[in-house]
Amino acid sequence: MNDIDIEQIAAWVVHRGLTGASETDLMDGFCARCSAAGLELSRGLAIIDTLHPTYEGRAFRWRNDDVEESALIEFGPTNEGEAAENWQKSAFYHILTTGADEMRCPLGPTDPVNFSQLQMLREQGQTEYFALIQRFADKGTIGEMDCFYSSWTTAHPDGFRESTLAALRRLTPSLALAIKCASLTRIAGTLVEVYLGQDAGQRVLSGRISRGVAERISAVLWFSDLRGYTAITDTAPPDEVIPLLNDYADAVITSIREAGGEVLKLIGDGTLAIFKSDDRAEACRAALRAEAALRERQRALNAQRMDQNRPVTSVYLGLHIGDVFYGNIGSHDRLDFTVIGPAVNEVNRIASMCRSVDRPVVLSSEFVTATPDPERRNLVSVGRYALRGVGRAQELFTIDPALL
Repeated sequence: MNDIDIEQIAAWVVHRGLTGASETDLMDGFCARCSAAGLELSRGLAIIDTLHPTYEGRAFRWRNDDVEESALIEFGPTNEGEAAENWQKSAFYHILTTGADEMRCPLGPTDPVNFSQLQMLREQGQTEYFALIQRFADKGTIGEMDCFYSSWTTAHPDGFRESTLAALRRLTPSLALAIKCASLTRIAGTLVEVYLGQDAGQRVLSGRISRGVAERISAVLWFSDLRGYTAITDTAPPDEVIPLLNDYADAVITSIREAGGEVLKLIGDGTLAIFKSDDRAEACRAALRAEAALRERQRALNAQRMDQNRPVTSVYLGLHIGDVFYGNIGSHDRLDFTVIGPAVNEVNRIASMCRSVDRPVVLSSEFVTATPDPERRNLVSVGRYALRGVGRAQELFTIDPALL
């Protein structure tokens, strides 16, 4: 490979990175072009950490044979258990902790192999392994994303030529920067989705971050909280409170999202969500599907926690439908993407009526009117009530107790 080839491959990587290519496309195109230019590559691996509530990082693989394997692997935490053990036995860990930038390991029959994954590569006919780390400066680090790992393997009888290693040393920084760029875009999407919700997050990423940018929508409003939460926090051991909140929040949020709803805010033990649809009847159906799914999850969760002799509770839920403003509220440099309007206050008050009428679910008359049959036939009145802060009394409903 000559200088012109190297410059052309680096330029391709930069161009594809700027156009928003995925990490797998970047890895595949990079390796294919390196091989076409004469580098004796048979395997390639790139790893970069991410910022995600479930995954620690992502690995991108390439190989030049017909063996099928996933080009992308998302892996969990590597700081405990078997995953930690495997990581600490890896060549990357050795390079990282020794402060080196690279490692070259011949894999011939008599060459010493000190890392388990390299022994497997030798058994598969590979003859040399070359690993590199590109470290990021502190200002370029996000979470655990502090470097870019890559490894390259050949099955050529003579291993890697010096010119191949020199070319890889020149080219991998461009690949690292392009993959980091793609990963940062993905992290931005993950963060806004985790903290704002999918729909609100997409709106923010599309540029809707100006104060006062909001639209009037009609939506089903969901507000739920936990029964007896204050008493539980007063009596339960402190280290039980957060797990309890997480367990029940997971049941609530999963049920809402699976039914097509958007969780907008977690307020202590409370959850505010919306179900949007051009068809009001379908939005009501979706909210009732979420309630039914939550009820099943709650039963299973309570049974599990009781078996573990841990505190249990249940979810109080209010459902309402109305017009709200959906968008950015706040100061010039601290905004919240949420819903506001009288209907938001009403759904909160409706949820608080669960305690007064001793029912786990309370529905507004507007919600019931918009609910189609056959679902509406399962809704029964609990009487007429004045809601605190709401100017008019209204009839409230619940799901027929015989069905719960």
